[in-house]
Amino acid sequence: MPATTLIVPFALPPAPMAPDLIRALQAPALAALLSRHAAQSLHAFEADSRVLPHEAWVAHALELAGAPAAADAGAPMAPAVMAGHGMAPAAGHWFLVHPVAIHVGSHLQMADPRQLQLSEEESRTLFDAVLPLFTGDGHELVYADAHNWFLRADAWAGLDTASPDAAFGDNLHAWMPRGDMARAFRRLQNEVQMLWFAHPLNAARQGRGQPPINSFWLWGGADAARRPAPNSLATAAVPDWLARLAAPERRAAAPAQLRAGDVVVAGAALAAGLAEDWGLWLEAMARLEQDWFAPLLAAQRAGSVGEVTLVLTHRHGWLQTRTSKMAQYRFWRPVNLNPLQTPLLA
Repeated sequence: MPATTLIVPFALPPAPMAPDLIRALQAPALAALLSRHAAQSLHAFEADSRVLPHEAWVAHALELAGAPAAADAGAPMAPAVMAGHGMAPAAGHWFLVHPVAIHVGSHLQMADPRQLQLSEEESRTLFDAVLPLFTGDGHELVYADAHNWFLRADAWAGLDTASPDAAFGDNLHAWMPRGDMARAFRRLQNEVQMLWFAHPLNAARQGRGQPPINSFWLWGGADAARRPAPNSLATAAVPDWLARLAAPERRAAAPAQLRAGDVVVAGAALAAGLAEDWGLWLEAMARLEQDWFAPLLAAQRAGSVGEVTLVLTHRHGWLQTRTSKMAQYRFWRPVNLNPLQTPLLA
């Protein structure tokens, strides 16, 4: 019988909100999976880590980085994401590049990249406008799709970067690339920002009530030779860069398609959790209950799925629960969502 690991970003509510959210959440299958377990553990995650727990989990599952809680936890994803786009860089140090909208107020803050409504035509136009700035600095900039570009910058290999979701919702100053070449990065970023600020495309976007694309986010750097190990990653409702790490036929996975040893990332609650929109979070958790928790529980009880390991995360850690068909027979254990009410891990 196949064993499955299901990673659910931001399915673990933050401690201060947990009691109220648990009372409002209707998820009996999740409650059974959490309550009748073979093993359960809570793990803290470094508050200043420049990736999120689920990102570190995926990088480790692909053997691109150390264990999620280790000092070398990270997400050197760029070459692997390039491969998911059908690209195969022969050499060099490559980064992921995302066009983004940054709000300037009391501090810099990134708009949710999922809400940009950036078309392929717009992205191509912006890409073509700044390409000479990158090539003039001796870098190679490659277009993949509207939201994902790739940069070869060998001299920047030592930059310490952060994922866009790790930086989302916070003052961006603390999340900008740092290291010996950070000044060179900032100079290029400033040049791009000035060019895009005056670009008529952004005036048109603002006229339509859309945020201007006024900067880019760089992260996930790794040498071209750093490729993922053979794996059985599957995804559902995740950012496109993450989906590209799975085989094309496994980027919209469902429980019925699971195979032995699968690691699945189901991201329905990710955007709401990042935005701390708890009404939308409850709706997302209801979808996860219907689409994932209930089918997995039914399959486990029927014997078509073996052990199930749930990894429920938030910014500061994760709850890991392993259950099995035998564990579901532990009828003396009350079924509830209390395991979601964890101590403060900040």
